[in-house]
Amino acid sequence: MTRTALAPRFTGAGKIEFADHEYPDPGPGQLLLAVQANALCGTDRNQYYDGSSVVPGHEAAGTVLQAGEGTSTPVGTRGAVFLMDYCGECRSCKLNFTNQCLAKRADMGFTHDGGYGPYELVHESNFFPITDDIEIGNATMLLDVMGTSSHAIGRAALVRPDVESVYIAGAGPIGLGLTVMSKLKYGADVPVYISDFSRWRLDFAESFGAIPLLADDISAAGNPDVAFDSSGKEAARRAALDLVSQRGALICVGHGESLTIDVSSDLIAPEHAILGSEYFRYDEMPGNLALLSDHQELVSRVISHRFPVAEIGEAFELFMAGETGKVVVTQDGVA
Repeated sequence: MTRTALAPRFTGAGKIEFADHEYPDPGPGQLLLAVQANALCGTDRNQYYDGSSVVPGHEAAGTVLQAGEGTSTPVGTRGAVFLMDYCGECRSCKLNFTNQCLAKRADMGFTHDGGYGPYELVHESNFFPITDDIEIGNATMLLDVMGTSSHAIGRAALVRPDVESVYIAGAGPIGLGLTVMSKLKYGADVPVYISDFSRWRLDFAESFGAIPLLADDISAAGNPDVAFDSSGKEAARRAALDLVSQRGALICVGHGESLTIDVSSDLIAPEHAILGSEYFRYDEMPGNLALLSDHQELVSRVISHRFPVAEIGEAFELFMAGETGKVVVTQDGVA
């Protein structure tokens, strides 16, 4: 059976309309969620301007409305949706590298309907239950803000365990997530420098304890042990690599432009490391849930604006203007 409900349709050129959309009942191993929150992401930009054949939204949280055959999650369970519908059987998945699944079934919100609509059909394996103390909008922080950021910090730890200073290029939502997670994981006393061209973003990042720098002059950051690029810009990556200390690491988190290096001077002589960091592993979510539970007031401040889904157009206009933290679209979670 299917149910029909109004869902936002991204038609392109920054236009979002509401139209009837069909949602099937869950099949074996699947859950049908009543979506209650979805956070906006810069990755939504392409769908916002170019249109989408599916309902976008890849940072969703909601409540299980129906459970398919063979599932064990009770109806009424609240949780967040892991972006990658991983297979669970390939070499990567068997080693828990679910963010590198070799046979993933979907990218939720990109290839299959995501969380801006009233419902979302997911496999039980990429639904993560949350505890009662977590407000449902705040549960979206477990995804890109906490998950992607903490995974990048974990990648840095592979090559640089003795971090005494941090530099972040880009003070957008991921940069803010890196700021918060750096403070939680490295300690409040470890200086975290962050750069951007937006004075608003820098002021917002400073409220979380970051040391703000305009992107055209980052020399005050000194020689940090690890640098994270969340901007995706070649110039920002190049500047960060030039900045890091000997044995330092550049972790590229933001998709986008390229990076040209000289192997001898950039890598061999200073023993620099350059690593990519893609999303995060599903098995990292319990640790981040514990952090969110302990620091919910802090982490939730990354959300600067909340809009009801009826105002999703206004939410995107504000978000794309660049003077927000994380923006979350909410809905009641209809039955």
